Amino acid sequence: MIYLDTFRLPGDPAEINFIKNEKRTCFHTFYPFKIFPAKQLEEVRFDAITLFYGGNGSGKSTLINLIAEKIGASRFAEFNDAPFFRTFVNMCRAEFYRRPYRSYVLTSDDVFEYALNARSVNENINEKREELFEKYADIKRRAAFEPDYTRFKGLDDYERWVEVREVLSPKKSQSSYVQKRTARDIDLYSNGETAMRYFLDRIDEEALYLLDEPENSLSIEYQIELAEYIAATARATRSQFIIATHSPVLLSIKNALVYNLDDYPAGTCHWTDLPNVRRYYEFFMDHREEFED
Repeated sequence: MIYLDTFRLPGDPAEINFIKNEKRTCFHTFYPFKIFPAKQLEEVRFDAITLFYGGNGSGKSTLINLIAEKIGASRFAEFNDAPFFRTFVNMCRAEFYRRPYRSYVLTSDDVFEYALNARSVNENINEKREELFEKYADIKRRAAFEPDYTRFKGLDDYERWVEVREVLSPKKSQSSYVQKRTARDIDLYSNGETAMRYFLDRIDEEALYLLDEPENSLSIEYQIELAEYIAATARATRSQFIIATHSPVLLSIKNALVYNLDDYPAGTCHWTDLPNVRRYYEFFMDHREEFED
């Protein structure tokens, strides 16, 4: 599905005119001005899956954030922009084939925040488990040595009595007692597993998704899984993906439109023509015999 059809940047004349008329002299940078004219990039057209490739400083993450702010995409982590960022956004134009009901931007900061929250929840659960283990043992102990403890003493005592009966029931184990009283059960995953879980949780409805370097913290195995999940979601639902990445795995998504922001002028190409991808290919070909032994 294609929601966002075209994104137009201000262009060199408009950028020069703004900078020339800026009277304040206290700024050391006009970011994000002066990034894209050098690349001769004024217009980006999109497909169902569009990928921005480039090294650090190429502008791929800047493009993701510009588009996100221009279309009002929902964020899950706070975004700190630069003094001239909003001005630049206002000078851009977004043209839709059809406006999406929802749009989201997912960044490395989001994944990091998600991992921290998961760990925090897990720590609280572990503390609660220990308390429940102690309570279960205490009920068993008191039931063995205090005959009156197991008796029903009135309506005010009902909840305690039910809990005691549950602990003493031969059909109820300590584990089932604890699990029933644990509100959530979130295991501690590795960084890669947590990051992958984040994307599976967030990408679950028809929407326009903007992803900034989602391969961070993902092993090659999870990168492949994410690439397959994105491709399947784009095919099966009315979703569009715009992704900034330098991962050869994500760049290889079938039928994706790839922009090389390291090229001059910047433009589209096949993923196997990217110099960095070809360097990977040459490296493994140089070691082919070791794989075939």
